[in-house]
Amino acid sequence: MSINSVAVFCGSKSGNNPQYEYDAKQLGKLLAITGIQIVYGAGNKGIMGCIANSALEYGGYITGVIPRILVEWEVQHTGLTALIVTDTMHQRKKVMYELCDAAIILPGGYGTMDEFFEMLTWNQLSIHSKKIVLLNTAGFFYPLQVYLQKMEDEGFLYNYVEPRISFCDTPEEIIELLHLQ
Repeated sequence: MSINSVAVFCGSKSGNNPQYEYDAKQLGKLLAITGIQIVYGAGNKGIMGCIANSALEYGGYITGVIPRILVEWEVQHTGLTALIVTDTMHQRKKVMYELCDAAIILPGGYGTMDEFFEMLTWNQLSIHSKKIVLLNTAGFFYPLQVYLQKMEDEGFLYNYVEPRISFCDTPEEIIELLHLQ
């Protein structure tokens, strides 16, 4: 399966570690120069803004998808290649899933985790079979990785964790993984 577009789920805040922004900028650059289109939450601040601005700086194609309720909250990016405004958060996620071939999860908060778990649940239910990749910047997702393995070990999952998701430590690893798909 060829990866032409990715949904990127990430924080509308930058977090406390400058490495989060650095990796987001690097990933935006690498996706742009390899010709992989980005679909993301349309924000212009935090890690969201970093990945978008970097991709645009390097000539990338980036589509923002934002529900009306968040246009002001997330400070809607006004320089995107394309913008889709939805009525609800649920519609936002559905549109993002439909427009992507794979998903990349960067550090973030509740919304990022909501998007990750919905994508993962839909994968388990065979609603889609899209690859899900987590950028484990500075070990951010290590506790999640342990938790997911615990769910598997304790018999709460229908399938193994490993084939559904991948953890990568650098943006370069993600690009390599996507090109091997």
